[in-house]
Amino acid sequence: MNDFPGAPDESASALGGGRLRVLAAMSGGVDSAVAAARAAEAGHEVTGVHLALSSNPQSFRTGARGCCTLEDARDARRAADVIGIPFYVWDLAERFREDVIDDFVAEYAAGRTPNPCLRCNEKIKFAALLDKAVALGFDAVCTGHYAQIVTTAEGLRQLHRAVDPAKDQSYVLGVLDEDQLAHAMFPLGDTPKEQVRVEAERRGLAVAKKPDSHDICFIADGDTQGFLERRLGTRPGEIVDVDGTRLGEHSGAYGFTIGQRKGLKIGHPAADGKPRYVLDISPVDNRVTVGPVEALDVRALTGIRPRWCGPAPVGAAEYTAQLRAHGEPVPVAAEVVDGELRVELAEAARGIAPGQAVVLYQGTRVVGSATIATTSSDPALAR
Repeated sequence: MNDFPGAPDESASALGGGRLRVLAAMSGGVDSAVAAARAAEAGHEVTGVHLALSSNPQSFRTGARGCCTLEDARDARRAADVIGIPFYVWDLAERFREDVIDDFVAEYAAGRTPNPCLRCNEKIKFAALLDKAVALGFDAVCTGHYAQIVTTAEGLRQLHRAVDPAKDQSYVLGVLDEDQLAHAMFPLGDTPKEQVRVEAERRGLAVAKKPDSHDICFIADGDTQGFLERRLGTRPGEIVDVDGTRLGEHSGAYGFTIGQRKGLKIGHPAADGKPRYVLDISPVDNRVTVGPVEALDVRALTGIRPRWCGPAPVGAAEYTAQLRAHGEPVPVAAEVVDGELRVELAEAARGIAPGQAVVLYQGTRVVGSATIATTSSDPALAR
């Protein structure tokens, strides 16, 4: 008899039947600890693993951030001891640096706005970690992500939104392909976050009240611009209006994001007195263009490197799309043309930047994702 609500139903039957060998990725936070506990209570043979993602963990965020510090590794070990499962620390620092940190810097240098959490899920937790787990004979990787896997009558595994919309993380999992979903386990997707904390306390897990992780784990002080400047150096350039009028200077175009309003320091009010926003970041001439908020409207976009959470769709179809991690879904029409995803939005969205991800949904099901390459106010771009 299970004493706790929300016990995972994606256990034996969903992954092929029987007792499974499960590798539980334990970040040191409350979510991954409860996920590991549920997998063990479901009767699986669970081993906990903490990923060491920095050669100098003290350079990562501290203060109970729940991700990648020495403190987090100790919290994960204590949780594994309470659950009663073996625990190991795996060093993936070099892979993390190459696939996440270096990619993050390169994307900003190219004038794009990446999502490092999405890249970490794709390259680390469900590529490097899963590949190693399968090679060692594990059947599944279990994480504390808030998402659900639903198995159809035909035996296909689909990725769906979590029941708690405020915690849903299906957006950052939209990079997972069919094979990765076949080896994934998300025990928390059917449970609101507050119930997870109550459950952690009942189980005697010391991380029950540990704050959630936020921001970017590898930027210790939270100063993204300072981090990029240390990596890329000072690169002075112009800030211009939409007509090319020079308004000021910047020390590096990588310090700006599409839709940014604060911190422009241009010192020249617009003729209409209204605030200006970052409209474009050009790495070629190191120029940042600002203008009125209406110029941020996006009605179409193209996405490259599409990845599908199941069979690739054929032809044009209607979906809802999520364009940022905590953004509201918008109705869209989309299709793949010559390997490129073309998306037409039913209503304008603002602040959409190249480098971010567009994730397509049908109802609660995640269809797939792509990296945004271009945006336009003209819906014809999607045709």
